[in-house]
Formats: sequence, C-alpha cells, structure tokens
Amino acid sequence: MREKHRGCAVTIGNFDGIHLGHQKLIDTVCQQATAHQLHACVVSFEPLPVELFARGEHPPQRLTSLREKISLLNKLQLDQLLVLRFNHALANTTAADFIKNVLIDGLNTRYLLVGDDFQFGKNREGNLATLTAASEQYGFELQQASTLRASDARVSSTRIRGLLVEGNLDTAAELLGRSYSLQGQVEYGAQLGRTLGFATANIALKGHNPPLRGVFAVSVNDPQSDLAEHGIANIGVKPTVNGIRLCLEVHLLDFSADLYGKRLRVNFLHKLRSEKKFSGLDELKAAIATDEQNARQWFAQQT
Repeated sequence: MREKHRGCAVTIGNFDGIHLGHQKLIDTVCQQATAHQLHACVVSFEPLPVELFARGEHPPQRLTSLREKISLLNKLQLDQLLVLRFNHALANTTAADFIKNVLIDGLNTRYLLVGDDFQFGKNREGNLATLTAASEQYGFELQQASTLRASDARVSSTRIRGLLVEGNLDTAAELLGRSYSLQGQVEYGAQLGRTLGFATANIALKGHNPPLRGVFAVSVNDPQSDLAEHGIANIGVKPTVNGIRLCLEVHLLDFSADLYGKRLRVNFLHKLRSEKKFSGLDELKAAIATDEQNARQWFAQQT
C-alpha cells in the first residue's frame, strides 16, 4: 500500500514513444506533485491495448518497446511508474472499478491529468465526464491537458508512426524531441554480411515491430561505454536471401571490434533507400557499397 497520507499526482496513457506531448503531460504532473507534496506517477499498460486485440500474423507497429519506454521515463522527474498488464480481465474492468481499485485504493490519487482524447474502462465507457463525477465523489483534482500541436497538426504517437513509415525522420524527430532510435542486444546472425565484406551487428528486436523499413544512415552508441560511431542500418526481412523474421542489422563505417553481447542504441538520422529484393548476392553487395558511399557523403554534409 502506498503512503496513504501523501498520495499521487497521476497521468494515464499508453505513452508510446514518450514524444513532446507526453513529456508536457509528465512535466505538468511533476510540477503539481512538487507544489502539493505528492508522488509524481505515470500509469501505463503492457501490452498496448491495440496489441491485445490484434488479429493476424504481425503485431501492430509501435514506437518503443516496454524496456525503451521505461528507459525514457527514467530520464524524467517521476517518482513512480505503474505498468498494468493489459489482459482481458483488465479490458473488461468497468470505468468505475478502475477508478476505485487503481486510482483511489491503489494510488490515493489527489491530482489527475488526462489527455484530450482519454477513454478507459470496458468498451471505453469512461471519459472526462466519468472522471469529473469521480473527482467530486473522491475529492481529487482533475485537469484535462490541452493539445500540443507542431507544424499545425496534433502531436501524437499515431502521427509519428506515420511519419516514420514515410521515412520522414526529421519531422518525427521534431515531434519526439530527439532522433528516433531503437536499442537491443547484439546477437549472432548468419554471418552473411561478413562474407560480403560488410560485417554487421545483428540487433535483437524481440518481437518489437517498429514503423520503419529500409536502409538508413545512423549513429550508434553503447550507453555503457564511450562508443559512438556512424553507420548504415537495414531494417526489414532481407528479401534477397529469403528472410522472414524482421531484422535490424548495422554496419559501422569505421569500427571493427567485437560487439557481441553489447546493448546498442541505433539512432535513425536519414533514409537512404527502401528495402529491395536484388537478383543475387553480387547485386546486393554492390547496393551495400553504394549505401555506404551515400551515407558517408551525407555525414560529410552535416559537418
């Protein structure tokens, strides 16, 4: 049980990507927590609700894995993060029960901030009107956040996913407040890149389905060391060699040390081309050489 006398300032959501809109919500909650001597708390869900109800072979696209989301939230001024397992039992919880069990009995919520499109509970029955009635019943302060806009459009995870699908990394970075990135552990692959003369680090995605495909100029760093290198990354299914599983492969331009087992962050900076099925390994090798040349030229133009 939390410290009942102190209570929490809370915001709730999926928080996929921790974009500028999310950061604004969390900053407001932290300010309210400081002003009223409360715990600043984020409530989120895993898996995302859309993933629970998804049909088909491939999971829905998402910006950040749970591990990455937690890593990004840890950089903010939060006191608590509550990640609720989103299963069918939670999906069938009524709005009234969610308020009583989670917000009141669980967190002793004294301040609640929600986005302008927030809905919750079984069949999404809970909304601002539901929360307004609950705030009067239980005595917590309720605030609805104003929409954050950029480039004359709403900042949202859906919009950012669309931008990444289009390869518009610059606008996506503007809305995220940072370059879009993925991180994962380097694992052993088929060693094909090495035989082609372009050794690659194969980074495990662990079922994560990010919303971008193709070949990119990237920067790569190891959060546990001073490694910071330029490279090219391919994210896709490797159609030339009959690949099936989504893979992230990175070739570092001027670095050749052993990276197996390291956890790397790949920052996507510029799209070089879409993924393509080539006629064979010779054509693939030539394309990779062109990718490297184009990446080097792009990095040279940035200095």
